[in-house]
Amino acid sequence: MSSIRATLAVFALATVASTASLAGDLTRLPVEKREVSLFTVVNATFDSVTGLATAPANSQAFEDVRLGTALPGGLTSATVRLPPGDCLRDVRVTFQGGRSQVFPGVDVCRSHGLRLGTQPT
Repeated sequence: MSSIRATLAVFALATVASTASLAGDLTRLPVEKREVSLFTVVNATFDSVTGLATAPANSQAFEDVRLGTALPGGLTSATVRLPPGDCLRDVRVTFQGGRSQVFPGVDVCRSHGLRLGTQPT
């Protein structure tokens, strides 16, 4: 009977150790390979946002993100689905009138949103 308990105890410890090892391996996955889906844009500027695009960091290969309707200025927000890709991305925001601004190196895996605001002069 005690040999069965000892065997079960060893099996339980091995299971816990392998589970802990697997969990440690998952946390060490490179951030660049994680899947991204939803991203929230908060518009606290005076202008409406009419377009949104992302590209891998330090590239010009922007891919449009479906925004739906324009995001009015004030304090409004929209949650969009990002296309698959690396975590580190450049985000281009286009405002009413055609002006655009690029936010370089946004980690969309760790930060699930971007707040646009007016900056003091």
